[in-house]
Amino acid sequence: MTITLYGISNCDTVKKARGWLADNGIDHVFHDFRKSGVTRPMLEAWLADIPWETLLNRRGTSWRGLPEERRNAVGSADDAIALMLETPSLIKRPVLVRDGAACCGYSESQYRDLFQR
Repeated sequence: MTITLYGISNCDTVKKARGWLADNGIDHVFHDFRKSGVTRPMLEAWLADIPWETLLNRRGTSWRGLPEERRNAVGSADDAIALMLETPSLIKRPVLVRDGAACCGYSESQYRDLFQR
């Protein structure tokens, strides 16, 4: 089983997810997309499992900091991809990829169900 957790290292939700994985002995690789980047193929792969409306975090300060015209211009997956490539902090965190399948966000119950623990 290959598990990669994508996010930003100083994000509180990412810290909780990393802690849960460690506490439950689940080996994983962490990819900080602010430091190591994010690519169009990564986003496209995630969007096979996650709707773009979910992956694009419209609740955070990065979204609120965008000009209104820029926010209003996002109406498709391609628009969302372009924006997330430009500003990776707009990606809902964390993104967990397990054997090629992606999910985003974190809750203890979600991870418990995902890993059957």
